[in-house]
Amino acid sequence: MEFFDAHNHLQDRRFGGRQEPLLIEARAAGVRRMVVNGTCEDDWALVAALAEAHPDTVLPAFGYHPWHVHERSRGWHETLEGWLAGHPDAVLGEIGLDRWILEQPAGVRSKFCASLATDEPATLMAQEETFLWQLRLAAERNLPVTIHCLHAWGRLHDLLRTHARPDAGFLLHSFGGPVEMVDGFVKLGAYFSFPGSCAHDRKVRQRETFRRVPPDRLLVETDAPDQLPPETLIRHPLTGGNPGHELNHPANLGAIQSYLAEHLGVPADEFAGQMAANFQRLFGPT
Repeated sequence: MEFFDAHNHLQDRRFGGRQEPLLIEARAAGVRRMVVNGTCEDDWALVAALAEAHPDTVLPAFGYHPWHVHERSRGWHETLEGWLAGHPDAVLGEIGLDRWILEQPAGVRSKFCASLATDEPATLMAQEETFLWQLRLAAERNLPVTIHCLHAWGRLHDLLRTHARPDAGFLLHSFGGPVEMVDGFVKLGAYFSFPGSCAHDRKVRQRETFRRVPPDRLLVETDAPDQLPPETLIRHPLTGGNPGHELNHPANLGAIQSYLAEHLGVPADEFAGQMAANFQRLFGPT
């Protein structure tokens, strides 16, 4: 059985340079293809290097994550266009809106973005400006785009509804919005990816939301090294630089997908075929 990871961050420095063995283990576990998402100018080269070394497995995505918008250089637009030009198969991501990060104290922010230990996160207005420029680029080039959103679902829907979007579609990664908004996003061209963290007991509401997602708009992600699933779904334990700090391994994808198939009451082999078809419809053939 083959698996397709709709969203991860294999370039993340928390992996400590272990990307090569991680990829070997992921492929051995059946991971056929993965979208590796950049977050800022500082890591786009790392994403590109992985894609160049492993073109059959890694689909590169370049974009400015809202947590990093405050780090933009003056020429970030041209830099992003340059990475896309150099990788014709690349997609756009991870981009988005995040009101939650604005609500957190510096100590909490720094756990998610090191520069936020000293710097203030970008305002929602700056996030929107950066998001819309990238969305317009995706629409002009008809590139699928991966979107991050926290505590800004209504505003995100309004922006997507009133601005050009890529005909190829867009992914709401690790969807955590209200169930009532699923249908509206579907009409705009959305796909929705399920992360392993949704299998935790405390995530009942978010998990149940995925029952509303049409089968042909559903995908599965690891978001590795983040969003660690429950211990029962961790087939490939992985520690970070600090003792006791666990990271999510991209090879856990199969267990996450099996969990979701069982949750939705769909046979595993049938579900795998649907996930493969959905991935290829959004991100292109493998």
